[in-house]
Amino acid sequence: MKHAILMPAILALACSTVFAADSPSTKLDTASVTAMTATWPDTTKEVIKKTIAKYGAPQEASASMLVWHGNSPWKRTIIYKQSTPHDFPMAHIDVMQQFIDFRVDPDKYDEMAKFDGSVVLERTNGEMSARCDKEEANFLAINLARDVAMGKKTPAEARKFYADAIKQSMTGKMPPYMQKLQFDIPKGNTADKDLPAK
Repeated sequence: MKHAILMPAILALACSTVFAADSPSTKLDTASVTAMTATWPDTTKEVIKKTIAKYGAPQEASASMLVWHGNSPWKRTIIYKQSTPHDFPMAHIDVMQQFIDFRVDPDKYDEMAKFDGSVVLERTNGEMSARCDKEEANFLAINLARDVAMGKKTPAEARKFYADAIKQSMTGKMPPYMQKLQFDIPKGNTADKDLPAK
């Protein structure tokens, strides 16, 4: 009998603890994020600073990443503590991954991979992302990846365009492909559940 009385109380306490984590009083702020990432690499901290200035504090934080949800035009933005070295079009590190809803014909996956290894396609989720050290480079990568997916550019043409655009940006000129997404982003219905095996 005691167990029957205690169980609802235990469940209520567990639920209140879960909801408390989502309450405004526990929301991340710039100061807490700055403190949490104080030992992260300087390059990554600079990316975090710029992202917070534009989108506010992230909704999630852990010892290895920060996550923003719905920071339009992106579905999700993740900044990782651990960077990935990337030599195209010149040596840099990839720390920021930004996602949109997008479906790509599986027949195009090889071409997309030839364009840029930091563009990630998730067929089941119906998402495409780009990972770099600057949001402008992610805009560029996603815009060009769409061009490749739509047959508007070959992987080689997209790579040349990407390299030329990055060079322009280093002289202070920001090509349109680096300023924003140049197409309307699909809103859902991009997932591909595939088919059961026969």
